[in-house]
Amino acid sequence: MLYGEGAVNTTDRLARGRSGARHYSIIRQCGLLLAAWLAAAAAEAALPHSVARAFLDEHIPLGSVSVFVQQVGEKRPLLSHQPMKPMNPASTMKLVTTFAALELLGSDYRWKTEAYADGRVADGVLDGNLVLKGYGDPKITIEQFQSLVASLRATGLASIRGDLVLDRSYFATRPHDPAAFDGEPLKPYNVGPDALLVNFNSVRFVFAPNAAGDAAQVRIEPPLEPIALSGTLSLDADDCGDWRSGLNASFVNGAEHARASFAGRYPGTCGERDWYVALLDHRHYVHAMFARYWKDAGGAFAGGVRDGKAPAGAKPLATLWSAPLYDAVRDVNKLSNNVMARQLFLTLATSAYPPPATTAHAAAAVRGWLARRKLHFPELVMENGSGLSRRERISAKSMAELLLAADASRVRADYVSSLSVAATDGTVRKRFVDDDVADRALLKTGTLEGVRALAGYVLGHGGRRYVVVCFVNHPNAARAQRALDLLVEDVYAGAFGGAGR
Repeated sequence: MLYGEGAVNTTDRLARGRSGARHYSIIRQCGLLLAAWLAAAAAEAALPHSVARAFLDEHIPLGSVSVFVQQVGEKRPLLSHQPMKPMNPASTMKLVTTFAALELLGSDYRWKTEAYADGRVADGVLDGNLVLKGYGDPKITIEQFQSLVASLRATGLASIRGDLVLDRSYFATRPHDPAAFDGEPLKPYNVGPDALLVNFNSVRFVFAPNAAGDAAQVRIEPPLEPIALSGTLSLDADDCGDWRSGLNASFVNGAEHARASFAGRYPGTCGERDWYVALLDHRHYVHAMFARYWKDAGGAFAGGVRDGKAPAGAKPLATLWSAPLYDAVRDVNKLSNNVMARQLFLTLATSAYPPPATTAHAAAAVRGWLARRKLHFPELVMENGSGLSRRERISAKSMAELLLAADASRVRADYVSSLSVAATDGTVRKRFVDDDVADRALLKTGTLEGVRALAGYVLGHGGRRYVVVCFVNHPNAARAQRALDLLVEDVYAGAFGGAGR
């Protein structure tokens, strides 16, 4: 009986122990859930209510948002929400590339493009090939290319009996698929980098009503022989709207030849409009450009085109120098030019490694520069330096630290002036138009499918300056603009009390 009684009491105590363990487990789980909820609430509280509400109203969870705001000269941020989370920054990655370029290459750095005679020149005739050697100039325009041709003609050269040889060896040439990123191979922003890039490898189709006002006319700039243009366009009285959809446009693109046809209707209310399209490959585009403008300059040339090397030890017949780097940086940031950014990124490789330049060497050059500046960005991933990438990553805090370093840099003036001015120019010329922050924010924007980003400086009251960074990575990111703009407006208005907390 004692045994049985003792057994019952022991069983009861064991049961109570198991029950207590269950209760403890439940309490512990509740505690963990509460802690997680409090952490999430604290993270949400880090954002101003109006900004958080604007994200949530567009079904963008705050876990998909990263923000960092700090006043210049203060040690602690005014606002920090998921600051160390690696995020896709889209085109704000250009801020890293351009700052590195200004410091590593120098604001007055210039690219060159050289022309060599590979053969004997006598009485204005080159009995051999003409070699064009590129060094990665990101912006050789039609006018600049014509000036190179004019310089060649000024030497007395009139006839070339050989081929056009392109020395593109300054950059490592790798196969480039312009459709790989987003399935839009004819978009100029998808043109691959090249040591001898001319006119972004693109042509401009210009549409306008004719003089009689009874039809639409189309012209192509530059008028390259390998690109055939056909079709007729009638005029209609519709609103301009989505005018391209009515053109019934058709493009057939090849490496050596391309065709463009427009056989629909063009709204007369549009006036003159243009459409840029990337046609031909790099080699044949340069060949077509040279053949056209050499002929226009009165020269004779009927040769083909191939890759090769400039003759060793030869002196160039003519050299085309680019505009200074600070001009290129302005185009890269204000206009968010992806092709120029990729050219610039590859050029960075040559600051630390001998050519040919590779993206791996460019990324290593940037990492070395950051290390020397004691900027530690372990999450940084740079694929092409333009932000036109699904792989590139940086955190909001790292981007803010970069902006703070740039604000104290010797290249500050050239860097800051390259950013878009709110409601004035660049990619934010149509934003903040009716807001007090107009003309008081210098910003770089970023846009990809599933990504919206904004980073730069806000010039507040009383001479205060702030760095502002916000990244949104979410399928609904396209709806984030109002929240991003509210953040900038709140910073300008001093909604955070003007001091770090």
